[in-house]
Amino acid sequence: MPGTPFMLLCKLYPEDVAEELIQEVTQHLLFLQVKQAILSMDIYCPPEASVLLASYAVQAKYGDYDESAYKPGMLASEDLLPQRVIDQYQMTPEMWEERIKIWYADHKGMSRDEAEMEYLKIAQDLDMYGVNYFAINNKKETDLYLGVTALGLNIYEKDNKLTPKTTFPWSEIKHISFDDKKFVIKFVEKTVSNFIFFSPKGMNKLILDLCIGNHDLYMRRRKPDTMEVQQMKAQAKEEKQRRQIERNKLAREKQLREAAERERAAMEQRLLQYQEEIRLANEALRRSEETAELLAEKGRVAEEEASLLAQKATDAERENARLRLSAIRTEEEKVHLERKTREAEFLTARLVEESEKRAAEAERLKAELVAARVAEKQAKEKLLNFLSRTSNGSLPPPPAAATSLFPSTCSLPAELGEAAGAASGASDPELNSYQLVPDDSDPHIHRLSLEIEKERVEYLAKSKHLQQQLDELRCEFSVLRVEQGGATLDRLHEAQARAGDDKYSTLRRLKQGSTRTRVAFYEEL
Repeated sequence: MPGTPFMLLCKLYPEDVAEELIQEVTQHLLFLQVKQAILSMDIYCPPEASVLLASYAVQAKYGDYDESAYKPGMLASEDLLPQRVIDQYQMTPEMWEERIKIWYADHKGMSRDEAEMEYLKIAQDLDMYGVNYFAINNKKETDLYLGVTALGLNIYEKDNKLTPKTTFPWSEIKHISFDDKKFVIKFVEKTVSNFIFFSPKGMNKLILDLCIGNHDLYMRRRKPDTMEVQQMKAQAKEEKQRRQIERNKLAREKQLREAAERERAAMEQRLLQYQEEIRLANEALRRSEETAELLAEKGRVAEEEASLLAQKATDAERENARLRLSAIRTEEEKVHLERKTREAEFLTARLVEESEKRAAEAERLKAELVAARVAEKQAKEKLLNFLSRTSNGSLPPPPAAATSLFPSTCSLPAELGEAAGAASGASDPELNSYQLVPDDSDPHIHRLSLEIEKERVEYLAKSKHLQQQLDELRCEFSVLRVEQGGATLDRLHEAQARAGDDKYSTLRRLKQGSTRTRVAFYEEL
Protein backbone atom coordinates (compact mmCIF):
# COMPACT_ATOMS: atom_id res chain seq x y z
CA MET A 1 0.00 0.00 0.00
CA PRO A 2 1.29 3.49 -0.79
CA GLY A 3 2.56 5.42 2.26
CA THR A 4 3.02 2.32 4.37
CA PRO A 5 6.27 2.59 6.42
CA PHE A 6 8.61 -0.34 6.44
CA MET A 7 12.02 -1.15 7.89
CA LEU A 8 15.11 -2.59 6.24
CA LEU A 9 16.93 -4.98 8.57
CA CYS A 10 20.11 -6.98 8.26
CA LYS A 11 19.18 -10.63 7.88
CA LEU A 12 22.65 -12.07 8.50
CA TYR A 13 24.92 -10.83 11.25
CA PRO A 14 28.70 -10.58 10.75
CA GLU A 15 30.95 -12.84 12.79
CA ASP A 16 33.47 -10.03 13.44
CA VAL A 17 32.22 -6.50 12.82
CA ALA A 18 35.73 -5.04 12.66
CA GLU A 19 36.74 -7.32 9.78
CA GLU A 20 33.55 -7.83 7.80
CA LEU A 21 31.89 -4.42 7.75
CA ILE A 22 33.67 -2.79 4.84
CA GLN A 23 31.49 0.18 3.93
CA GLU A 24 30.55 2.83 6.44
CA VAL A 25 26.89 2.85 5.42
CA THR A 26 26.60 -0.87 6.20
CA GLN A 27 28.18 -0.28 9.58
CA HIS A 28 25.78 2.59 10.30
CA LEU A 29 22.70 0.54 9.38
CA LEU A 30 23.81 -2.39 11.54
CA PHE A 31 24.52 0.04 14.39
CA LEU A 32 20.99 1.42 14.19
CA GLN A 33 19.50 -2.08 14.08
CA VAL A 34 21.52 -3.42 17.04
CA LYS A 35 20.88 -0.26 19.05
CA GLN A 36 17.13 -0.57 18.51
CA ALA A 37 17.23 -4.28 19.40
CA ILE A 38 18.99 -3.48 22.69
CA LEU A 39 16.62 -0.63 23.56
CA SER A 40 13.58 -2.75 22.72
CA MET A 41 15.08 -5.52 24.91
CA ASP A 42 15.23 -8.03 22.04
CA ILE A 43 18.92 -8.35 22.94
CA TYR A 44 19.71 -8.65 26.63
CA CYS A 45 22.32 -6.12 27.81
CA PRO A 46 23.62 -5.84 31.41
CA PRO A 47 23.07 -2.46 33.11
CA GLU A 48 26.74 -1.48 33.24
CA ALA A 49 27.22 -2.33 29.54
CA SER A 50 24.02 -0.40 28.73
CA VAL A 51 25.53 2.78 30.18
CA LEU A 52 28.74 2.29 28.19
CA LEU A 53 26.83 1.65 24.96
CA ALA A 54 24.70 4.73 25.63
CA SER A 55 27.84 6.86 25.93
CA TYR A 56 29.07 5.62 22.53
CA ALA A 57 25.64 6.31 21.01
CA VAL A 58 25.79 9.89 22.34
CA GLN A 59 29.32 10.29 20.94
CA ALA A 60 28.15 9.06 17.54
CA LYS A 61 25.23 11.51 17.51
CA TYR A 62 26.65 14.67 19.12
CA GLY A 63 30.38 14.35 18.59
CA ASP A 64 32.95 15.36 21.21
CA TYR A 65 31.79 16.41 24.66
CA ASP A 66 31.86 20.20 25.07
CA GLU A 67 31.39 21.32 28.62
CA SER A 68 30.49 24.86 27.58
CA ALA A 69 27.79 23.70 25.14
CA TYR A 70 26.47 20.82 27.25
CA LYS A 71 23.29 21.61 29.15
CA PRO A 72 21.90 19.51 32.01
CA GLY A 73 18.93 17.48 30.84
CA MET A 74 20.12 17.46 27.23
CA LEU A 75 20.09 13.64 27.20
CA ALA A 76 16.78 13.31 29.03
CA SER A 77 14.80 13.22 25.80
CA GLU A 78 17.12 10.65 24.22
CA ASP A 79 16.22 6.96 24.18
CA LEU A 80 19.51 5.57 25.48
CA LEU A 81 18.77 2.82 28.02
CA PRO A 82 16.45 -0.20 28.00
CA GLN A 83 13.37 0.34 30.14
CA ARG A 84 14.19 -2.87 32.00
CA VAL A 85 17.45 -1.31 33.23
CA ILE A 86 15.76 1.95 34.25
CA ASP A 87 13.06 0.14 36.24
CA GLN A 88 15.60 -2.10 37.92
CA TYR A 89 17.36 0.64 39.94
CA GLN A 90 16.36 3.45 42.26
CA MET A 91 17.95 6.17 40.13
CA THR A 92 16.57 9.42 38.78
CA PRO A 93 17.00 10.45 35.12
CA GLU A 94 19.59 12.98 36.29
CA MET A 95 21.65 10.22 37.92
CA TRP A 96 21.57 8.12 34.75
CA GLU A 97 22.51 11.15 32.67
CA GLU A 98 25.44 11.95 34.97
CA ARG A 99 26.88 8.44 34.62
CA ILE A 100 26.46 8.46 30.85
CA LYS A 101 28.07 11.92 30.67
CA ILE A 102 31.16 10.75 32.60
CA TRP A 103 31.87 8.04 30.02
CA TYR A 104 30.80 10.27 27.15
CA ALA A 105 33.53 12.75 28.10
CA ASP A 106 36.14 9.95 27.86
CA HIS A 107 35.40 9.42 24.15
CA LYS A 108 36.73 12.81 23.07
CA GLY A 109 38.36 12.77 19.63
CA MET A 110 36.35 9.77 18.40
CA SER A 111 34.55 10.17 15.07
CA ARG A 112 31.03 8.95 14.36
CA ASP A 113 32.07 5.77 12.55
CA GLU A 114 34.65 4.97 15.25
CA ALA A 115 32.04 5.40 18.00
CA GLU A 116 29.59 3.19 16.09
CA MET A 117 32.28 0.54 15.58
CA GLU A 118 33.13 0.55 19.31
CA TYR A 119 29.41 0.20 20.02
CA LEU A 120 29.17 -2.84 17.71
CA LYS A 121 32.36 -4.41 19.12
CA ILE A 122 30.82 -4.40 22.59
CA ALA A 123 27.37 -5.43 21.36
CA GLN A 124 28.66 -8.44 19.40
CA ASP A 125 29.95 -9.94 22.67
CA LEU A 126 26.45 -9.94 24.17
CA ASP A 127 24.97 -13.42 24.49
CA MET A 128 21.85 -12.71 22.43
CA TYR A 129 23.59 -10.69 19.68
CA GLY A 130 23.17 -12.16 16.19
CA VAL A 131 20.90 -14.99 17.38
CA ASN A 132 17.61 -15.65 15.59
CA TYR A 133 15.40 -17.66 17.96
CA PHE A 134 12.81 -20.19 16.80
CA ALA A 135 10.57 -22.34 18.97
CA ILE A 136 11.18 -26.05 18.29
CA ASN A 137 10.57 -29.47 19.83
CA ASN A 138 12.74 -32.55 19.91
CA LYS A 139 11.47 -36.14 19.65
CA LYS A 140 10.48 -36.04 23.30
CA GLU A 141 8.34 -32.95 22.51
CA THR A 142 10.37 -30.81 24.86
CA ASP A 143 9.88 -27.08 24.25
CA LEU A 144 13.22 -25.66 23.17
CA TYR A 145 14.66 -22.76 21.21
CA LEU A 146 16.79 -23.06 18.10
CA GLY A 147 19.30 -20.24 17.72
CA VAL A 148 20.63 -19.62 14.22
CA THR A 149 23.92 -17.68 14.46
CA ALA A 150 26.90 -16.82 12.30
CA LEU A 151 28.90 -19.63 13.95
CA GLY A 152 26.33 -22.42 13.90
CA LEU A 153 23.13 -23.70 15.49
CA ASN A 154 22.55 -23.36 19.24
CA ILE A 155 19.95 -25.16 21.34
CA TYR A 156 18.42 -23.25 24.28
CA GLU A 157 16.04 -24.21 27.02
CA LYS A 158 12.62 -22.60 27.03
CA ASP A 159 13.39 -20.26 29.94
CA ASN A 160 17.04 -19.50 29.14
CA LYS A 161 17.94 -17.65 25.95
CA LEU A 162 21.35 -16.60 27.27
CA THR A 163 23.26 -19.84 27.72
CA PRO A 164 22.93 -22.55 25.05
CA LYS A 165 22.69 -26.15 26.19
CA THR A 166 24.59 -27.42 23.15
CA THR A 167 25.85 -26.13 19.81
CA PHE A 168 26.61 -27.43 16.32
CA PRO A 169 29.13 -25.37 14.31
CA TRP A 170 28.57 -24.89 10.59
CA SER A 171 31.78 -26.77 9.90
CA GLU A 172 30.13 -29.98 11.21
CA ILE A 173 26.88 -29.61 9.23
CA LYS A 174 26.65 -31.06 5.72
CA HIS A 175 22.97 -30.91 4.70
CA ILE A 176 19.77 -29.24 5.95
CA SER A 177 16.25 -30.10 4.79
CA PHE A 178 12.68 -30.09 6.07
CA ASP A 179 9.50 -31.97 5.35
CA ASP A 180 6.38 -30.29 6.62
CA LYS A 181 7.22 -29.62 10.33
CA LYS A 182 10.18 -31.97 10.50
CA PHE A 183 13.66 -30.55 10.12
CA VAL A 184 16.57 -32.89 9.37
CA ILE A 185 20.22 -31.86 9.66
CA LYS A 186 22.94 -34.18 8.42
CA PHE A 187 26.52 -33.93 9.64
CA VAL A 188 29.83 -34.27 7.83
CA GLU A 189 30.67 -37.24 10.02
CA LYS A 190 28.60 -40.04 8.52
CA THR A 191 28.57 -42.17 11.66
CA VAL A 192 26.62 -39.52 13.54
CA SER A 193 22.87 -39.81 13.51
CA ASN A 194 20.83 -36.98 12.04
CA PHE A 195 19.84 -33.97 14.11
CA ILE A 196 16.03 -33.77 13.96
CA PHE A 197 13.68 -31.15 15.40
CA PHE A 198 10.12 -30.02 14.79
CA SER A 199 9.06 -26.44 14.19
CA PRO A 200 5.90 -24.59 13.13
CA LYS A 201 5.19 -25.05 9.45
CA GLY A 202 5.31 -21.34 8.63
CA MET A 203 8.82 -20.95 10.07
CA ASN A 204 10.59 -23.74 8.20
CA LYS A 205 11.39 -21.75 5.06
CA LEU A 206 12.76 -18.86 7.13
CA ILE A 207 14.89 -21.22 9.23
CA LEU A 208 16.25 -22.89 6.11
CA ASP A 209 16.96 -19.55 4.44
CA LEU A 210 18.87 -18.29 7.51
CA CYS A 211 20.80 -21.54 7.81
CA ILE A 212 21.83 -21.44 4.15
CA GLY A 213 22.85 -17.77 4.34
CA ASN A 214 24.85 -18.10 7.58
CA HIS A 215 26.50 -21.32 6.42
CA ASP A 216 27.48 -19.71 3.12
CA LEU A 217 29.00 -16.69 4.88
CA TYR A 218 30.71 -18.95 7.42
CA MET A 219 32.47 -20.89 4.66
CA ARG A 220 33.20 -17.73 2.64
CA ARG A 221 34.96 -16.09 5.60
CA ARG A 222 37.36 -19.00 5.78
CA LYS A 223 38.35 -18.70 2.14
CA PRO A 224 40.51 -16.06 0.45
CA ASP A 225 38.59 -12.91 -0.41
CA THR A 226 37.28 -12.59 -3.94
CA MET A 227 38.61 -9.90 -6.23
CA GLU A 228 35.45 -7.87 -5.73
CA VAL A 229 35.78 -8.02 -1.93
CA GLN A 230 39.47 -7.15 -2.15
CA GLN A 231 38.66 -4.12 -4.28
CA MET A 232 35.93 -3.06 -1.86
CA LYS A 233 38.31 -3.44 1.08
CA ALA A 234 41.02 -1.49 -0.75
CA GLN A 235 38.56 1.29 -1.58
CA ALA A 236 37.25 1.29 1.97
CA LYS A 237 40.82 1.40 3.29
CA GLU A 238 41.67 4.33 1.02
CA GLU A 239 38.47 6.06 2.05
CA LYS A 240 39.27 5.50 5.73
CA GLN A 241 42.79 6.81 5.22
CA ARG A 242 41.42 9.85 3.41
CA ARG A 243 38.91 10.48 6.17
CA GLN A 244 41.62 9.93 8.73
CA ILE A 245 43.82 12.50 7.00
CA GLU A 246 40.88 14.91 6.92
CA ARG A 247 40.14 14.21 10.58
CA ASN A 248 43.79 14.76 11.46
CA LYS A 249 43.76 17.98 9.46
CA LEU A 250 40.55 19.08 11.16
CA ALA A 251 41.98 18.05 14.51
CA ARG A 252 45.12 20.12 13.88
CA GLU A 253 43.02 23.06 12.75
CA LYS A 254 40.83 22.60 15.80
CA GLN A 255 43.89 22.48 18.02
CA LEU A 256 45.28 25.59 16.36
CA ARG A 257 41.93 27.32 16.70
CA GLU A 258 41.66 26.27 20.33
CA ALA A 259 45.23 27.42 20.91
CA ALA A 260 44.41 30.75 19.23
CA GLU A 261 41.26 31.06 21.33
CA ARG A 262 43.21 30.22 24.47
CA GLU A 263 45.85 32.78 23.48
CA ARG A 264 43.17 35.36 22.77
CA ALA A 265 41.51 34.58 26.09
CA ALA A 266 44.89 34.85 27.78
CA MET A 267 45.53 38.19 26.03
CA GLU A 268 42.09 39.43 27.05
CA GLN A 269 42.82 38.31 30.56
CA ARG A 270 46.17 40.09 30.47
CA LEU A 271 44.47 43.18 29.01
CA LEU A 272 41.97 43.17 31.86
CA GLN A 273 44.84 42.67 34.25
CA TYR A 274 46.77 45.57 32.72
CA GLN A 275 43.67 47.77 32.84
CA GLU A 276 43.22 46.88 36.47
CA GLU A 277 46.89 47.61 37.12
CA ILE A 278 46.55 50.99 35.34
CA ARG A 279 43.48 51.80 37.39
CA LEU A 280 45.30 50.86 40.57
CA ALA A 281 48.34 52.89 39.44
CA ASN A 282 46.16 55.96 38.75
CA GLU A 283 44.52 55.50 42.11
CA ALA A 284 47.92 55.21 43.74
CA LEU A 285 49.12 58.30 41.81
CA ARG A 286 46.12 60.29 42.99
CA ARG A 287 46.74 59.20 46.55
CA SER A 288 50.42 60.06 46.11
CA GLU A 289 49.55 63.56 44.88
CA GLU A 290 47.24 64.08 47.85
CA THR A 291 49.94 62.76 50.12
CA ALA A 292 52.49 65.09 48.49
CA GLU A 293 50.23 68.09 49.10
CA LEU A 294 49.79 67.09 52.72
CA LEU A 295 53.52 66.58 53.06
CA ALA A 296 54.19 70.00 51.50
CA GLU A 297 51.82 71.64 53.99
CA LYS A 298 53.45 69.72 56.80
CA GLY A 299 56.83 70.83 55.41
CA ARG A 300 55.85 74.49 55.59
CA VAL A 301 54.60 74.05 59.13
CA ALA A 302 57.78 72.16 59.98
CA GLU A 303 59.92 74.99 58.51
CA GLU A 304 58.10 77.53 60.66
CA GLU A 305 58.49 75.33 63.69
CA ALA A 306 62.16 74.83 62.81
CA SER A 307 62.65 78.61 62.56
CA LEU A 308 61.07 79.09 65.98
CA LEU A 309 63.13 76.27 67.37
CA ALA A 310 66.29 77.78 65.86
CA GLN A 311 65.51 81.11 67.55
CA LYS A 312 64.86 79.32 70.81
CA ALA A 313 68.06 77.34 70.33
CA THR A 314 70.02 80.58 69.82
CA ASP A 315 68.54 82.07 72.98
CA ALA A 316 69.20 78.86 74.83
CA GLU A 317 72.80 78.86 73.55
CA ARG A 318 73.33 82.39 74.87
CA GLU A 319 71.84 81.44 78.20
CA ASN A 320 73.96 78.31 78.23
CA ALA A 321 77.11 80.35 77.53
CA ARG A 322 76.24 82.70 80.34
CA LEU A 323 75.62 79.78 82.67
CA ARG A 324 78.88 78.14 81.59
CA LEU A 325 80.77 81.38 82.31
CA SER A 326 79.07 81.67 85.67
CA ALA A 327 79.81 78.02 86.31
CA ILE A 328 83.48 78.56 85.43
CA ARG A 329 83.67 81.40 87.92
CA THR A 330 81.90 79.37 90.52
CA GLU A 331 84.26 76.47 89.81
CA GLU A 332 87.32 78.69 90.33
CA GLU A 333 85.92 79.97 93.59
CA LYS A 334 85.11 76.42 94.59
CA VAL A 335 88.65 75.27 93.82
CA HIS A 336 90.10 78.19 95.79
CA LEU A 337 87.77 77.48 98.69
CA GLU A 338 88.67 73.79 98.60
CA ARG A 339 92.35 74.67 98.66
CA LYS A 340 91.80 76.98 101.65
CA THR A 341 89.76 74.26 103.31
CA ARG A 342 92.47 71.67 102.73
CA GLU A 343 95.08 74.11 104.14
CA ALA A 344 92.90 74.78 107.18
CA GLU A 345 92.33 71.07 107.67
CA PHE A 346 96.07 70.42 107.36
CA LEU A 347 96.81 73.20 109.85
CA THR A 348 94.17 71.91 112.20
CA ALA A 349 95.56 68.39 111.97
CA ARG A 350 99.05 69.69 112.63
CA LEU A 351 97.85 71.74 115.58
CA VAL A 352 95.99 68.74 116.94
CA GLU A 353 99.10 66.65 116.58
CA GLU A 354 101.21 69.34 118.24
CA SER A 355 98.65 69.66 120.99
CA GLU A 356 98.73 65.92 121.54
CA LYS A 357 102.51 66.01 121.67
CA ARG A 358 102.42 68.92 124.16
CA ALA A 359 99.84 67.11 126.25
CA ALA A 360 101.98 63.99 126.26
CA GLU A 361 105.04 66.09 127.24
CA ALA A 362 103.04 67.72 129.99
CA GLU A 363 101.96 64.36 131.29
CA ARG A 364 105.51 63.15 131.20
CA LEU A 365 106.77 66.25 133.04
CA LYS A 366 103.95 65.89 135.52
CA ALA A 367 104.92 62.30 136.17
CA GLU A 368 108.56 63.33 136.61
CA LEU A 369 107.47 66.06 138.99
CA VAL A 370 105.49 63.63 141.07
CA ALA A 371 108.43 61.24 141.13
CA ALA A 372 110.77 64.06 142.16
CA ARG A 373 108.48 65.09 144.98
CA VAL A 374 108.28 61.51 146.21
CA ALA A 375 112.04 61.24 146.11
CA GLU A 376 112.36 64.56 147.87
CA LYS A 377 109.99 63.39 150.57
CA GLN A 378 111.89 60.19 151.02
CA ALA A 379 115.14 62.12 151.26
CA LYS A 380 113.65 64.39 153.87
CA GLU A 381 112.50 61.45 155.92
CA LYS A 382 115.91 59.85 155.72
CA LEU A 383 117.47 63.15 156.74
CA LEU A 384 115.17 63.50 159.73
CA ASN A 385 115.96 59.96 160.79
CA PHE A 386 119.60 60.63 160.45
CA LEU A 387 119.36 63.81 162.47
CA SER A 388 117.43 62.09 165.19
CA ARG A 389 120.06 59.41 165.43
CA THR A 390 122.85 61.94 165.58
CA SER A 391 121.26 63.75 168.40
CA ASN A 392 121.28 60.60 170.42
CA GLY A 393 124.82 59.34 169.66
CA SER A 394 127.98 59.56 167.70
CA LEU A 395 127.21 58.83 164.13
CA PRO A 396 129.32 58.71 161.02
CA PRO A 397 129.18 61.73 158.85
CA PRO A 398 126.42 61.95 156.44
CA PRO A 399 127.16 61.48 152.85
CA ALA A 400 128.35 64.39 150.91
CA ALA A 401 125.47 64.52 148.63
CA ALA A 402 122.08 63.00 148.49
CA THR A 403 121.29 60.82 145.56
CA SER A 404 118.10 61.72 143.65
CA LEU A 405 116.22 58.97 142.09
CA PHE A 406 114.82 59.54 138.58
CA PRO A 407 112.54 56.93 137.24
CA SER A 408 113.48 55.76 133.80
CA THR A 409 110.96 55.10 131.15
CA CYS A 410 111.16 51.95 129.15
CA SER A 411 109.38 51.20 125.90
CA LEU A 412 107.97 47.80 125.21
CA PRO A 413 108.12 46.92 121.51
CA ALA A 414 104.91 45.31 120.23
CA GLU A 415 105.38 42.55 117.62
CA LEU A 416 102.54 41.83 115.31
CA GLY A 417 102.25 38.37 113.61
CA GLU A 418 100.15 37.78 110.41
CA ALA A 419 99.14 34.35 109.05
CA ALA A 420 98.21 33.58 105.44
CA GLY A 421 95.53 31.09 104.30
CA ALA A 422 96.27 28.04 102.18
CA ALA A 423 95.13 27.90 98.54
CA SER A 424 92.91 25.11 97.36
CA GLY A 425 92.91 23.57 93.93
CA ALA A 426 89.85 22.56 91.86
CA SER A 427 89.72 19.72 89.42
CA ASP A 428 87.83 19.93 86.04
CA PRO A 429 84.75 17.80 85.83
CA GLU A 430 84.87 14.82 83.51
CA LEU A 431 83.15 15.35 80.11
CA ASN A 432 81.26 12.53 78.31
CA SER A 433 80.51 12.71 74.61
CA TYR A 434 77.67 10.78 72.87
CA GLN A 435 77.64 10.06 69.19
CA LEU A 436 74.27 9.41 67.49
CA VAL A 437 74.66 6.85 64.74
CA PRO A 438 71.78 7.16 62.23
CA ASP A 439 70.25 4.02 60.93
CA ASP A 440 71.15 4.05 57.23
CA SER A 441 69.58 0.72 56.41
CA ASP A 442 67.73 0.81 53.07
CA PRO A 443 63.90 0.63 53.21
CA HIS A 444 62.42 -2.63 52.20
CA ILE A 445 60.87 -2.30 48.74
CA HIS A 446 58.08 -4.58 47.73
CA ARG A 447 57.78 -5.25 44.06
CA LEU A 448 54.51 -6.28 42.58
CA SER A 449 54.42 -8.47 39.49
CA LEU A 450 51.39 -8.42 37.24
CA GLU A 451 50.72 -11.26 34.82
CA ILE A 452 48.49 -10.49 31.89
CA GLU A 453 46.87 -13.39 30.06
CA LYS A 454 46.06 -12.77 26.43
CA GLU A 455 43.31 -14.74 24.82
CA ARG A 456 40.75 -14.07 22.15
CA VAL A 457 37.73 -13.25 24.26
CA GLU A 458 35.08 -10.59 24.35
CA TYR A 459 35.94 -6.98 23.72
CA LEU A 460 35.35 -6.02 27.34
CA ALA A 461 37.98 -8.48 28.53
CA LYS A 462 40.52 -7.10 26.03
CA SER A 463 40.50 -3.72 27.75
CA LYS A 464 41.44 -4.11 31.40
CA HIS A 465 40.65 -0.49 32.15
CA LEU A 466 37.23 -0.84 30.57
CA GLN A 467 36.53 -4.02 32.52
CA GLN A 468 37.50 -2.28 35.77
CA GLN A 469 35.14 0.56 34.94
CA LEU A 470 32.34 -1.91 34.25
CA ASP A 471 33.05 -3.73 37.53
CA GLU A 472 33.01 -0.47 39.47
CA LEU A 473 29.77 0.56 37.79
CA ARG A 474 28.27 -2.87 38.51
CA CYS A 475 29.18 -2.53 42.22
CA GLU A 476 27.72 0.97 42.27
CA PHE A 477 24.50 -0.20 40.66
CA SER A 478 24.19 -3.11 43.09
CA VAL A 479 23.66 -0.63 45.94
CA LEU A 480 20.89 1.21 44.08
CA ARG A 481 19.12 -1.89 42.83
CA VAL A 482 15.47 -2.36 43.67
CA GLU A 483 15.01 -5.06 46.30
CA GLN A 484 13.29 -7.58 44.08
CA GLY A 485 14.13 -10.92 42.59
CA GLY A 486 14.83 -9.36 39.19
CA ALA A 487 14.02 -10.65 35.73
CA THR A 488 14.94 -14.13 34.61
CA LEU A 489 17.62 -12.94 32.21
CA ASP A 490 19.18 -10.78 34.95
CA ARG A 491 19.43 -13.74 37.30
CA LEU A 492 20.88 -15.91 34.54
CA HIS A 493 23.45 -13.26 33.65
CA GLU A 494 24.48 -12.83 37.30
CA ALA A 495 24.91 -16.58 37.70
CA GLN A 496 26.96 -16.67 34.50
CA ALA A 497 29.15 -13.79 35.74
CA ARG A 498 29.70 -15.48 39.12
CA ALA A 499 30.81 -18.64 37.30
CA GLY A 500 33.23 -16.60 35.17
CA ASP A 501 31.57 -17.65 31.90
CA ASP A 502 30.90 -15.54 28.85
CA LYS A 503 29.60 -16.05 25.35
CA TYR A 504 32.84 -17.38 23.87
CA SER A 505 33.95 -19.53 26.80
CA THR A 506 30.51 -21.20 26.82
CA LEU A 507 30.73 -22.02 23.11
CA ARG A 508 34.27 -23.37 23.50
CA ARG A 509 33.14 -25.56 26.38
CA LEU A 510 30.15 -26.92 24.43
CA LYS A 511 32.32 -27.78 21.42
CA GLN A 512 34.66 -29.95 23.48
CA GLY A 513 32.39 -32.99 23.21
CA SER A 514 31.98 -35.01 20.01
CA THR A 515 29.11 -34.39 17.61
CA ARG A 516 27.52 -37.73 18.51
CA THR A 517 27.62 -36.83 22.21
CA ARG A 518 26.00 -33.46 21.59
CA VAL A 519 23.26 -34.97 19.43
CA ALA A 520 22.54 -37.53 22.12
CA PHE A 521 22.46 -34.79 24.74
CA TYR A 522 19.99 -32.83 22.61
CA GLU A 523 17.72 -35.86 22.24
CA GLU A 524 17.61 -36.27 26.02
CA LEU A 525 16.55 -32.69 26.70
